[in-house]
Amino acid sequence: MTRAITNLGVDGGRLWADIMALANITDPAAPFTRRSFSRLFADGRDWLTKRFHEAELETRIDAAGNLIGRIEGSDPRAGSIIVGSHTDTVPSGGRFDGIAGVAAGLEIVRVLRERKIALRHALEIVDFLAEEPSEFGLSCIGSRGMSGRLTAAQLQFSKPDGEKLSEALARVGGEPARLAEAKRSDIRAGFELHIEQGTVLETGAIDIGVVTAIVGITRIEVVFEGKAGHAGATPMHRRHDALVAAARLVDRVRILAEESAAQGRGYFVATTGVIEARPNASNIIPGSARLIIDARSESREALVEFRERLDRESLVLARAASVERPRFETLSDTLPSACDESLRQLLKTAANGLGLSFVDIASGAGHDTAFLSHIAPAAMVFIPCKDGASHCPEEWCEPKEVAAGTAVILEAVLEFDRGET
Repeated sequence: MTRAITNLGVDGGRLWADIMALANITDPAAPFTRRSFSRLFADGRDWLTKRFHEAELETRIDAAGNLIGRIEGSDPRAGSIIVGSHTDTVPSGGRFDGIAGVAAGLEIVRVLRERKIALRHALEIVDFLAEEPSEFGLSCIGSRGMSGRLTAAQLQFSKPDGEKLSEALARVGGEPARLAEAKRSDIRAGFELHIEQGTVLETGAIDIGVVTAIVGITRIEVVFEGKAGHAGATPMHRRHDALVAAARLVDRVRILAEESAAQGRGYFVATTGVIEARPNASNIIPGSARLIIDARSESREALVEFRERLDRESLVLARAASVERPRFETLSDTLPSACDESLRQLLKTAANGLGLSFVDIASGAGHDTAFLSHIAPAAMVFIPCKDGASHCPEEWCEPKEVAAGTAVILEAVLEFDRGET
């Protein structure tokens, strides 16, 4: 176990202090909250920018809103290595999701400085913008932009107060009019450290998870329109209750997901995470209802089939409830992504050399690495997560677990830099 490993080559105390300092930039009424595009998110980035400058990193925000700290390599032709994750959180989230991955990159830079190691490749530490689902209904905004997959249509997405994503992107330092410049072709390897968000490592007493693949994620918005009416004065047979259709669709989402998972095509889950009814009053029949459905699978075929069945069945449910279904829209759609086999082998070799146990593991959650993998070889390290708790204040991992994962990526970066030509 990591607790027996003392010579990891990184400063675990310094790494831990960074994580706690960034996590404590939060809404005190709802720890640990630092939503993308918020004032607290900006405060967190200000803190991180100072740490980048202290580490003598050339620091900038690219056109997609990613905060990047860079050390130039000795060979301008060698390209770049990226280590990073994200600093935004879900509401009342945790201290480690994303944050640990960015802090790991910063610690790697400090170790290289202290050892006076100059890499051939440029090394970049990246805080990707808005990895978590934002108020615009879109996740992984920065890594979409870096991979050329943030579309003009998505830039027009609006949050409840009417602000468009393009406006918010400009507000945090991005340049939506120059978004094409954010797409990268120079990256030779990308690494991300993340808590597991599950219990495989903890229950198996395993130090390191070497990620095999990241599920594809499809998010679908469904809107039903009926007619609002008095809850007491409208007879049941004359109602056009939009929420009835929505409620029945919630049940169908569960059934369709269970059927897909049982077909043996790999991991499949689906969740109705947003349910809105209007006017949302106890004595008024809901005139409209909106759902956002999140489906995840290793199988692209399974995700496409799920969407098609959901489309057909939501129309049937609308007719049965005497309402309309004016909107069935795919808000975002990411492909399943395999991690690079050669980088995975470097991570395994590093773990073994450090005396750490490791196992192959798939990711049921989405990550910026999924988008990065479309433009460069990319790989992930998972570290244990207490009770599998994540996206909640109880999210926890131990200091030496973070240090172990960071040390594995450091050694993999060094070996990649020595061997890649």
